Amino acid sequence: MASASGYREHVATYLDRILAEHRAAAEADSRSLTELAERCSRCGPARGFGRALAGSDQLAVIAEIKRRSPSKKNLALHLDPTSLALAYEAGGAACLSVLTEPANFGGSPEDLQTARAAVQLPVIRKDFTVSLHDIFDARLMGADCVLLIVAALNDDELASFAALATELGLDVLLETHDEVELQRALAASPTGLIGVNQRDLATFEVDQERAVRVAEAIPASRVAIAESGVRGVADAEALAGAGYQAVLVGEYLVTSPDPTLAIEQLRVSLRN
Repeated sequence: MASASGYREHVATYLDRILAEHRAAAEADSRSLTELAERCSRCGPARGFGRALAGSDQLAVIAEIKRRSPSKKNLALHLDPTSLALAYEAGGAACLSVLTEPANFGGSPEDLQTARAAVQLPVIRKDFTVSLHDIFDARLMGADCVLLIVAALNDDELASFAALATELGLDVLLETHDEVELQRALAASPTGLIGVNQRDLATFEVDQERAVRVAEAIPASRVAIAESGVRGVADAEALAGAGYQAVLVGEYLVTSPDPTLAIEQLRVSLRN
């Protein structure tokens, strides 16, 4: 079964299953887009997610608040979003990433709202965006950036979702897994942030060299973010050396006995 992008021919993956759940919910969503747009027009300004990642001489850390995952199951079921967000901010995190997907990751919009209210950092809603309603919902719950998984969406969806997010004042993180997806991401949005997820969609294994390989094809004009599989300082240094300005780190931080120190250590110097 291939994903919406034709990412690869394979038996159904965790992504296929989760997307089927989310697309079924989206088809049943009868809320008026016009009314959602009107509500969004009353939202305050976003905090500038992409802006927070650029212009530093250190690797920026997007610190994730995540309770569980399909691969590792329970990571930190009873985490407190407020205290964790404060610990991340104290360590010098540039932004937060908050899982809002409940069934597979144990997240919620309340986690995002609680974490964002505790700090001054911009926040990305980490979820499976499959409809225009999802973009409006991200803005309404207080997100500053929205995630678009290239393997989950066709080209028309990528372009229309990215355009709406930008219109609403949100930044866009386009998540890719290879050079083919990277080209689709670059075509879908002229300004979107480019993420490279090192986790394989079919096996859920982490390929530590994936982001290094794909980095060579990312234009210097784009903010490049490596996602998944950052296990410590050595990984951070390798990714900074490959040209990434930021890393998105979840499991390593939520399971760390001292997430503040962990972030401080990950903020390695960028190459000149």
